[in-house]
Amino acid sequence: MDKLTLGTRNVSIEFPGVKALTDVNFEVSTGEIRALVGANGAGKSTLMKVLAGANPDYTGEVYLNGEVVELRNTMAAKKLGIQIVYQEVDMALVPTLSVAENVMLNDMVMSSGRSPLLHWASLRARAREVLERLHINVNVRALVQDLSLAQKQMVLIARAIANECNFLILDEPTAPLSDTETAELFRLVKHLQETENIAIIFISHRINEIIQICEKYTVMRNGEIVDTSPITPDTTTREIVEKMLGRSFEENFPKEHVPIGEKAFEVKNLCGADGKVNDVSFYVRKGEIVGIAGLVGAGKSELCKTIFGAYEKTGGSVHLNQNELKISNPSHAVKNRIALVPEERRKEGVLVNETVSFNLSAASLGKFCTASFISKAKTDANARQYVDSLGIITPSIKQHVRNLSGGNQQKVAVGKWMAADCDVYIFDEPTKGVDVGAKQDIFRLINDITKRGNSVIYASCENSELLSITDRIYVLYDGRVMAELVTAATNEDEIMHYAVGSTTKYA
Repeated sequence: MDKLTLGTRNVSIEFPGVKALTDVNFEVSTGEIRALVGANGAGKSTLMKVLAGANPDYTGEVYLNGEVVELRNTMAAKKLGIQIVYQEVDMALVPTLSVAENVMLNDMVMSSGRSPLLHWASLRARAREVLERLHINVNVRALVQDLSLAQKQMVLIARAIANECNFLILDEPTAPLSDTETAELFRLVKHLQETENIAIIFISHRINEIIQICEKYTVMRNGEIVDTSPITPDTTTREIVEKMLGRSFEENFPKEHVPIGEKAFEVKNLCGADGKVNDVSFYVRKGEIVGIAGLVGAGKSELCKTIFGAYEKTGGSVHLNQNELKISNPSHAVKNRIALVPEERRKEGVLVNETVSFNLSAASLGKFCTASFISKAKTDANARQYVDSLGIITPSIKQHVRNLSGGNQQKVAVGKWMAADCDVYIFDEPTKGVDVGAKQDIFRLINDITKRGNSVIYASCENSELLSITDRIYVLYDGRVMAELVTAATNEDEIMHYAVGSTTKYA
């Protein structure tokens, strides 16, 4: 097969108040699996959006096989065989359309100008064929809004390869996937590389996965490419991370010792979320971090949202300081001093069209009021505090959150609840899409929460994080608690034993 080469020469791009890319020279060829890594705000997604036609205001040149091409819109990129699958799946899908319509959306848009008629049976058949290549067992007639986050991710990947594709960009593709789904994705990636000669560009913070699947890695820092190296049997996570950060790095975050107080928060026989939470009971003490473990689809997010009132509770009770709470919506939860940092930050965690300053005060505006007026000086002072403590990369606290990188949006979603000074903090996959340095900032702030005597619930499918930061862990399977574990006395194998549904005691 002929090899195609896609690259940039001295590509730069500026957003209001920030130079996002500076004279970037990047090149990738078909038949190659390349990792693109860097801290949040390093410029990874910005560069890939240039190649995908989504950042038209770049300077410099983009070339395909040595010939300069203009990628000033996404259609131009798609016609050249460049496809991108974004991290924020709900922003790229049409929830009220079927799986088949979403998979074949590019064809539907391009054919609409030629004929107003669509052959629905043919469209569904082609969509089904693509999904079968991915081994995805999803009804093509199902509405996307009814799918899990993992299924939505796979629908997007199916859409990308449904059309002629020479260069496939995957932005944090494994973030919502289980281990089994990730393994299947890797099998597909290898197939696309070896059989169809497609170049795969992986943007990921999961360095162990990069080492497993990629052949080379390119490191970005502060809008520039600082290194491109092959991945060999001697390549280590530490080596890549230190190039990303430009400094040495301590991999494990040490759990700080915090005195554990009396029982503060308790869930008793909780049911809800359309049957996805089943008879769940657990408790959290003051100053304690309790982990909620489980595979993708185990019910972790549903449990968090049911407690917070975002999903309907059909049974059981929630108690704070021995008082039963009546929570039927999120505003009731906030009034009862319960905070939730949700998994899908752009959809649920931040107001993307508002400023960093407004977002960081949005959960506790009453604190920043003088009489009935919001004090700009107070909200700005609060914003500066959390921009510094969380390491939020932004040119100004007046920057709109939509212009921040995904990881920095996550930091804003965390920071707004830090200012609220709640009694119970619920974190649902708080480090999803966040670089290793930012994870340490978030872990440090979570420790600070417990030092104030507050309680933390930390839901994550990253068992290494749970073992690093929690005091106890409850393992979910199919919406039920399978085990309660003391973190200091357990390990990843025991967590996985119960996470796959084992009812026997771990030996």
